[in-house]
Amino acid sequence: MKLIWSPETASKAYLDTVKSCEKFRESGVAELLSAMAAGWNAKLIVEAWSYGDPIATSLGLATAARHTCGRHVCIVPDERSRMEYLKAMRNAPIQPEVVVGEAEAATTGVDFLVVDCSRREFARVLRRAKVSPRGAVFACKNAWQRNVSGFRWHGVVERGTRVVRSVFLPVGKGLDIAHIGYGGGTGSIGTIRKGPGRWIKHIDHRSGEEHLFRE
Repeated sequence: MKLIWSPETASKAYLDTVKSCEKFRESGVAELLSAMAAGWNAKLIVEAWSYGDPIATSLGLATAARHTCGRHVCIVPDERSRMEYLKAMRNAPIQPEVVVGEAEAATTGVDFLVVDCSRREFARVLRRAKVSPRGAVFACKNAWQRNVSGFRWHGVVERGTRVVRSVFLPVGKGLDIAHIGYGGGTGSIGTIRKGPGRWIKHIDHRSGEEHLFRE
């Protein structure tokens, strides 16, 4: 099994998120993540949220879950965050499951995961997430505020998974997205094998442009 893209579902989720988030200003992050989660037909959508965080992305993920008939799970650090999140999401398309604490059970079989890089614990959430047999998409928003030096996707994902590809988009305050494959393999970030030798892919984190260099 693998993730299969559905442009029709992605488009519907995008438009619905635009309507539900029109009063928020998150530079298109919510709409993009909603379309991606819906387009990949994610059955388990997980996010990490803390008290005081914007709610637009959460509404977008709830919209995506409605279109995929999936589960939307939110991990919060404490009871205060749980109460605030439930209050903010009272008009969401579906009511997400809210779990307090580490919640490893809630991150088993993940298809789509969103973390906020401005939060100290974001790398731990990525590391403990267990990818579904179809693979998964991991997204780090506010990536320009990342407080982990020398961040590399292959250093924060669960052992036994592999990074198939990644891209950095100049959306909002930076959106770092990776397609995570299930099972073994030696997939690496930024390397594309193509005939003799290899191609090295470099992504400009400011412009989002991709450049290929032959080694």
